[in-house]
Amino acid sequence: MPIKIISHNRKAFHDYSINETIEAGLVLSGTEIKSIRAGKVNIRDAYAKPDGKEIWLLNSHVSLYDKGNRYNHQPTRPRKLLLHKRQIRQLTSKVMEKGLTLVPLKLYIKDGVAKIELGLAKGKKLYDKRQSITKRDSERQMARSLKTPR
Repeated sequence: MPIKIISHNRKAFHDYSINETIEAGLVLSGTEIKSIRAGKVNIRDAYAKPDGKEIWLLNSHVSLYDKGNRYNHQPTRPRKLLLHKRQIRQLTSKVMEKGLTLVPLKLYIKDGVAKIELGLAKGKKLYDKRQSITKRDSERQMARSLKTPR
């Protein structure tokens, strides 16, 4: 079954340098998964935070389900991420020790299950952002010059 990408966090690639990626599952309620399948989710300002022996996704916004009743979910509630104990220990130690951040990169449906791709990231300084922008622009300019016939 193909992967259906629901949300992509482009801002993360601009603000952070991604060192490593990892796939995690999400603990969701019934109305949340229905809203996610409808594409009504925003992970732009979200981040993941280790808390003891668990990792939680914070500040992600899953809109209310239109046909939900009084049992509808809260849009910005913390959501538990499903990872193996070894993965949780490794990520927690890297976040605490090196000052890295867990940033969600993609939210997608894989085999009928909602998954999120987390990136172990280090924040970019302003000059790093400028440097990446100029690099991207120069690559575009080179591609255009190669593409156009003379």
